[in-house]
Amino acid sequence: MPKGCTLRGRKDRAAAEKCLILAALTLALVLLFFASPAGTSEQKEHKEELFFTILHTNDEHSSLLPHFQAVDFSYDHIEPVEKGDNLALGGFARLATAIEQIRQEKREKEEPVLLFNAGDFLGGAIFGWLTPYGYSPEIMLLQEMGYDAVIIGNHEFDYGPDTLADYLLRAGYPEAHEKTFVLAANTRAPEDHPLSSRQLYLQDKIFHLDNGLKVGVFGLIGEDAVSVTADTGDVEFLDQIQTAREALSRLKEQGADVIVAITHSGLEEDRFLAAGVPGIDVIVGGHCHTALFEPVVEGGTIIVQAGSLGKYLGRLELAFDPGSGSLRIRNDHKENPFLIPVDDRFAPHPAISSRVDDYKTKLDELVREMTRGRFEDVLGTTARSEFVLLNQPPLQESPAGNFITDAMRLVTEEVMGEKVYVAVQANGSIRGSIVPVGARGMPGEVSFYDIAGVIGLGYGNDGYPGYAMVSCYLTGEEILRLLEVAVLLQELQGDTYFLQFSGLRYNFNPQNAVLFTVPLIDQPLPTTRAVSAAELYTGEGVQPVVEGEFLALEKGDDHLYLMVTDTYIFSFLPVVGTLLPRLEIVPKNAAGEPVPLERIEELVVRYQDRELKVWEAVVMYAASLSPGEEGVPLIPDGYRGTAGRINQVATFPLVAWVYMSAAMVVTGTAFLARRIRRIKKKVKDGVRS
Repeated sequence: MPKGCTLRGRKDRAAAEKCLILAALTLALVLLFFASPAGTSEQKEHKEELFFTILHTNDEHSSLLPHFQAVDFSYDHIEPVEKGDNLALGGFARLATAIEQIRQEKREKEEPVLLFNAGDFLGGAIFGWLTPYGYSPEIMLLQEMGYDAVIIGNHEFDYGPDTLADYLLRAGYPEAHEKTFVLAANTRAPEDHPLSSRQLYLQDKIFHLDNGLKVGVFGLIGEDAVSVTADTGDVEFLDQIQTAREALSRLKEQGADVIVAITHSGLEEDRFLAAGVPGIDVIVGGHCHTALFEPVVEGGTIIVQAGSLGKYLGRLELAFDPGSGSLRIRNDHKENPFLIPVDDRFAPHPAISSRVDDYKTKLDELVREMTRGRFEDVLGTTARSEFVLLNQPPLQESPAGNFITDAMRLVTEEVMGEKVYVAVQANGSIRGSIVPVGARGMPGEVSFYDIAGVIGLGYGNDGYPGYAMVSCYLTGEEILRLLEVAVLLQELQGDTYFLQFSGLRYNFNPQNAVLFTVPLIDQPLPTTRAVSAAELYTGEGVQPVVEGEFLALEKGDDHLYLMVTDTYIFSFLPVVGTLLPRLEIVPKNAAGEPVPLERIEELVVRYQDRELKVWEAVVMYAASLSPGEEGVPLIPDGYRGTAGRINQVATFPLVAWVYMSAAMVVTGTAFLARRIRRIKKKVKDGVRS
């Protein structure tokens, strides 16, 4: 190749390289221009997510101190007698520290935090007894801890709507909405009632966060919660779905970016709400005491719940995209779990701890008055135990149920000076297990607080907390009917209505409870044959597990037997006959005369000129037990397990007999029809021939 050709080729290549470099520089400048903040600031801002966090709790049930093992919840030298699932979780002082730590963490990142409570902060632990005595400890502590909003659950009505109004007024409402909003969108008190006239609750609220995000919040109480509310007076509750739709529309019109429903409904109703009302971004739930370690997502709605009794603090990390309007969960399971155990990793908050101590002093004074000086310190040891008296599993006889009903029967028997054959209590009123706490290898302490808190719901006409004991006479036939009702209740209503008994034992087959349900009116048709055998204990003291003095109950037995229960359960007895006439139960006095519900005061058991409370009977029973080595009453080994009082047995289902009988009738009818046709044919053939 000639030299000239080689030189020319080199020059062409150099020119080409210069062109490529120039083109690359030009492209880089163009990209840099379009990517610069000045050129796309609005677009960049539109695409940025807005971070925020929702902290939440529910169903504290007045557990200012841990509901179990409150004697020493700091765990510096106390341990459970039987190791379980960290039973000493909770306490408002620890909770306050946990909340403060997360807020500080988020403050450093300039991330907003909202703190919500999904109802039932009242009712359960005996700090709730301070409510009718002029104190509002729960809501005032929630205010001090910086809760942004709380809602009204069923237990806020434990002492009736008038007392609830007083409770909120004492806590500074309506002005206190500026601290902690009380929300109740589907609750309607009469216009002249303080709950309405003083605006002690609101329907909804929009929170304007520091990052510009607008979060619309409304509160709901669910159908199941309303159905178990003790005393609502003239307060009405609107349809949950319709109310949610209206609240959603109202908040959207006001410019809310994110919609949060705080509900006291239970997980199933929350899922139904999410499916029925598209557009709710988050449901912070309560009522069913479910600890959701992972959110439930229903149709795009995030559902969370934090168990109960302040044992967990819920933490939901969220990111909102203003461009798409979408919301996503940011929680890292290791660093930021959805539920944080409120245990001894959190030191008690000094200010909140001091306030709890003040309320504990007030509670001591009240207990001293109610027990006539017999008990002076709610954390004092009432008895000792080497085991936990469980209220589990559901829908079964339980050691706690046996202990409580034994106390009701035996203490009432002593107070009345008359043989009490049967005592009845419902699982819904038994708020937990009786859990001892003590040094390893020794019987654990069981405090007044632990025992009374398990069975301390309700209030009486004497103005003192707790359901009053009621005694009435039933025939042997009616006791059998009561057992049939007990089987029906557990089948139709679940564990809340499961009945525990003392003084009898019975066998049953739940498959034989209902023959079928009448269509249209949805009315179950009971067989009255679910109970296959029942016996009354006629001896003295605690009924034995196997051998003992028992009397078989027979249908048609018209002898009268004394039974005790509480005012709450007693109120349902007359209703049974209205709904199911075949299972009618008529409470009577000693003369065998029917006593209607409006005359229940005639049947209330009195002790030292006051109503005998269920909690009082149980505490008295525990304190009367035989002492152990240290001279302190010791809970007997018989309560380690169950005692064969409620026994599910397998028998041939009555429904199967009905189906078999129906099948036999159909088969027989068809066979007979064929025979008749054959005979007719033979007759016709004979005539023709």
